[in-house]
Amino acid sequence: MSVSLAKGQKLSLEKPGGGRLGVVRMGLGWRAAQRKGFLAKLFASQEIDLDASAVLFSGGKPVDVVFFQHLTSNDGSVRHSGDNLTGGAGDATDDETITVDLNAVPAEVDQILFTVNSFTGQTFQEVENAFCRLVDTQSGTELARYTLTGGGAYTAQIMAKMQRTQAGWQMTAIGQPAGGRTFQDLMPELVKYL
Repeated sequence: MSVSLAKGQKLSLEKPGGGRLGVVRMGLGWRAAQRKGFLAKLFASQEIDLDASAVLFSGGKPVDVVFFQHLTSNDGSVRHSGDNLTGGAGDATDDETITVDLNAVPAEVDQILFTVNSFTGQTFQEVENAFCRLVDTQSGTELARYTLTGGGAYTAQIMAKMQRTQAGWQMTAIGQPAGGRTFQDLMPELVKYL
């Protein structure tokens, strides 16, 4: 059963009935907002290139990143599906994914922050049906979903973080609007959530 996360809500990444998850997939989906009114008939909706990234931290310092130009972490535990330049149909399917093998993440990595940026610079006012979701890849079960709401005049969002605890990994929905075309632009903001 999927949990619809609210901003700041935490979710333990243990299997129902006990045991820890092995491999999870963070999916990102979106579509360009449909134009309305008289001009909608003349102009199609513009394609929007949102980019998902995962920044791996150890002791408060970034040690690796996975994004459209570096699809696999240096140790191979985190993998990006590749760059989707247009978004999707706005249905429940993932347009970009980042897969994390929780058992293979190096012991020194204690947090992974997930971001989404509008690489082409459109604001989230021009995006609709945007979401991130966490899926157990073994069973295909959606564990949690966070709707990227707001539609504001910002070009990025700090989506969520996964944090290693003594009891295992947990996920926290962040949902913080920000500005920037790439994860590098967000680094000063990311450290606030460690």
